[in-house]
Amino acid sequence: MGLNALQGVRVLDLSHVIAGPTASHYLALEGAEVIKIEKPGKGDILRRSGTALAPGISIGFAAINLGKKSLALDLKTSGGKDVLRRLLASADVFIENFRPGAVARLGFDYAAVSALNPRIIYASISGFGQEGAWSSRAAYDHVVQSAIGMSMMQGEEGQDPVKVGFPLIDTATGMVAAQAILAALL
Repeated sequence: MGLNALQGVRVLDLSHVIAGPTASHYLALEGAEVIKIEKPGKGDILRRSGTALAPGISIGFAAINLGKKSLALDLKTSGGKDVLRRLLASADVFIENFRPGAVARLGFDYAAVSALNPRIIYASISGFGQEGAWSSRAAYDHVVQSAIGMSMMQGEEGQDPVKVGFPLIDTATGMVAAQAILAALL
């Protein structure tokens, strides 16, 4: 399935939808063991978006989660948090892509995770950064396309902006995140 350059590397993927799962997808293709942590009973929203290959597995979800293990954990319970803490002790990489502060409220910000495992690489992916005036704003591909003017450049002069149909920003973000994680591993 890949070159196995990352064989023996364990990645805990607490991300959802496209950007974070794309980052961990590239790591899985290179041989990392990726454990995708999902909400019990719901899972990643991408599981239910678009054409289904099977119940709970859309084409988009399958495309960027191939080769990963999946674990349902309720991180709002002490039991779910305990399981994640045990996994973090043996992980090399932790990926999350929630709004800044969301993972901290669950008790898994960088300070807490690095206290459990000082050598872990902690990757936080967010639309507008971890701090600053826009950091708390929700973001996904089409919001960022609009914010940076990409949608305006796609339309015709005098007409409404047009979004790029493919999730270009989320995909590129995932690729850059994977590259940054690889650099940190080196």
